[in-house]
Amino acid sequence: MSTILNTYAAYSKDINIKMASSSGGIFSLLAEEIINRKGIVYGVSMSQDCKYAEFIRVDTYSDLAKLRGSKYLQARVGRTYRKVKSDLESELTVLFTGTGCQINGLKNFLGKEYSNLYCIDVICHGVPSPKLWREYVEYNEKQQNKRLVSINFRCKDDSWIDFGIKRKDEGKNELYISKDKDPYMIMFLRDYCLRLSCYKCLAKNDYKSDLTLADFWGIDEVVPELNDGKGTSLVMIRTEKGRKLFEDIKKEIVFKEVSYEDGVRNNKAEYSSADRPEERNYFFDDLNVKSFEEMIIRYGKPTTISLKRKIKNKIIEMILKITERGIN
Repeated sequence: MSTILNTYAAYSKDINIKMASSSGGIFSLLAEEIINRKGIVYGVSMSQDCKYAEFIRVDTYSDLAKLRGSKYLQARVGRTYRKVKSDLESELTVLFTGTGCQINGLKNFLGKEYSNLYCIDVICHGVPSPKLWREYVEYNEKQQNKRLVSINFRCKDDSWIDFGIKRKDEGKNELYISKDKDPYMIMFLRDYCLRLSCYKCLAKNDYKSDLTLADFWGIDEVVPELNDGKGTSLVMIRTEKGRKLFEDIKKEIVFKEVSYEDGVRNNKAEYSSADRPEERNYFFDDLNVKSFEEMIIRYGKPTTISLKRKIKNKIIEMILKITERGIN
């Protein structure tokens, strides 16, 4: 694992960027800085039909919106590494964002270091199956008799902590489902549908990124004053290059330095792979022969929330509302 130079809790001062992002909006500001330098940003976008995720090349502020927010499925890389190399050889500044294994793959493909390349990874819990996602979309389109036109995997309209998935169809109807009730999110968060390599992730022992971004889970135990209920990023600086890039956006963020140990205390995916559940042994065999409705019955039923948990959630919600009133 590379040495951590600095660790921060941080979020964008721009509330619109923050609300459109999974956590604190730090990626958007870093990407804007690269575009300010006439550079190129590579990241993951959903396809127009919402049935898969793919890497795209962005060089305008308006297109950055496509890269914001988490996409909880494996993205298609295609010829992206070749495009990155071409841009680097043309002396363009490039920001590449992805999971740790995707960044390591890019670095291995390039075969040498480039001073004009910046890499940002996200703390990765593991990547779910594209096949499962496609069947989820097709199942919902059939149920609603309308095509999906947009998806938000980390909608935090109700809460950053207890987020949900929001779908919009061609009739402009929106549907929000809590992560605790949506069958796809349930299968993902129970680790049933991850790639086999995710249960023994080699990238967690060999980070090659300049910065790492994540949600700052457990922030109330470390820097509660930076939790306004709308999302706070965990930022880890791994290289001097990454430090200099982060310095360039500090005027646009609220931030506080913390220890690495405090930063990752509630985000063990930084250093530990997902545990492989027994259900993973036969999950994909079932996926190949069963309907999505049958998969929901077997693998995607919500867990009953105890009265104690409901009370705790209500207390958290009340605290966040009080905090928000105090900030505003």
